[in-house]
Amino acid sequence: MTNQISDLEAQINSARMHVHTDSYPMSIGELINLYDENELDIHPEFQRVYRWSDEQKSKLIESILLGIPLPSIFVAQRKDGVWDVVDGLQRISTILSFMGKLKDENNQLILPLRLQATKYLPALEGKVWEDRHHPENEIDVDIKRVFKREKLDIKIIKRESEGDTKFELFQRLNTGGSKLSDQEVRNCMLLMLNENAYRWLKNLALDNNFLNSMPISEKQQEECYAQELALRFLVQRNTDARIIREHTDVAPYLNAELTRLFKEDSGFDYEKEEELFKATFRLAYKALEDDAFKKYNHEKSRYEGAISLPVFEALTPAISSIIDSAAYSEDHIVNLIVAQTKVLTEHAKFTSTLDKRVRPLDRMSAMAELGKEIFK
Repeated sequence: MTNQISDLEAQINSARMHVHTDSYPMSIGELINLYDENELDIHPEFQRVYRWSDEQKSKLIESILLGIPLPSIFVAQRKDGVWDVVDGLQRISTILSFMGKLKDENNQLILPLRLQATKYLPALEGKVWEDRHHPENEIDVDIKRVFKREKLDIKIIKRESEGDTKFELFQRLNTGGSKLSDQEVRNCMLLMLNENAYRWLKNLALDNNFLNSMPISEKQQEECYAQELALRFLVQRNTDARIIREHTDVAPYLNAELTRLFKEDSGFDYEKEEELFKATFRLAYKALEDDAFKKYNHEKSRYEGAISLPVFEALTPAISSIIDSAAYSEDHIVNLIVAQTKVLTEHAKFTSTLDKRVRPLDRMSAMAELGKEIFK
C-alpha cells in the first residue's frame, strides 16, 4: 500500500500543472474599463458559438442585481499584459451587452440587450441601460451605480504558468454541461493558441469540393462538424504515436493533437497540407460526387445513407498518401477511388471492426491502416 501511495504521489507531482495565479474581487465598472482600454480580450469570434437566450441573459442580470454570487471568471495574462478570458465569456459578454458596450469582430457596437421579465424582478421587462428616446425604459441611475459596483471574483492565470495551462483549463471548464460541441470548444482553444491557424482551418473547411463531397446537416454545420472532419484529416496524416497511446477517447486525443500541430513553433507545413487536402477532396468529388464517403451496399449495388465516419477515416489518409507519392495520374486515382470504395465496405477488417463496435479511437487507427492497405 505504501508503494502504491508513493507511486500516486510521484505521478501527481510530475503531472501537476505549474499554475501561478492571483485571485481578487473586481467591480463590474473596473472590468468594463479594462474592456474599453483593450486590456481584456473576450474574443468576439467566440460569440456565435455561445448560444445564451435573452431569457438566460436577463436571469444573469437579475442575479447581479439581487447580489447572488456568480462563479469565478478565469482569465489568462498574455505576454503583452492583456487578459484572455478563459472561462466566463458569456457572463462578461452579457454584462457588456446590457451596458451597450459589446463589440463584434469588426469592432462595431452590437445592439444592446433589452431585458425580459424575470421571476423575482418582473419590472425588468423591456428595460435597457440607456434609451435617449424613451427614458422611461432606462434602468434608474441609482440601480446603475449599484450594478457597476457589484464584485466579480477574478482568477488570473499569470503568464509564468506553463504554456499549455490556459488551453487545458479552457477545455476542462468549457465541456461537460456546456452546450458547445467538442469542435466549437477546439475552435476557441485554437483561436487562443494560434489565431492564424484558427483562420486557416476555418477557411480550409469551406473548400467547395470538401463540402460537396460530404453533405452534412445544417445543425452539423452550426456545430462546426466540417471543421472537425478537416481536423481529423490533418491529424490522421500527421499522427503522433505517443499521443495516441496516451488516450482512449477521440475527443481528448483530437484536443491534444490540435495543440501539438498548431503551436506556433510546431513546424507544421500549412502550404503542403492545404494542397493535399484540396487535391484529396477534389478527386474524391470527381470520382463519386456526394457518394464519396458513404457506404456501398453490395446487395443493392449503390451507395446509401449519410456520411460514414469509418469510410472517411479509411479513405482520406489513403487518397492523400497516393497523391503525395505522385506515383499515379489523377485519372488513375479517380478510378481507384471508384473501385476501392466498393472493396472497402465488404473487407473483413472493415466489417469486423464495425460488428465488434471497436472504440472510436482504435477504429480510427484501424481504418487508416486498412485504407492504405487496399489502396496499395
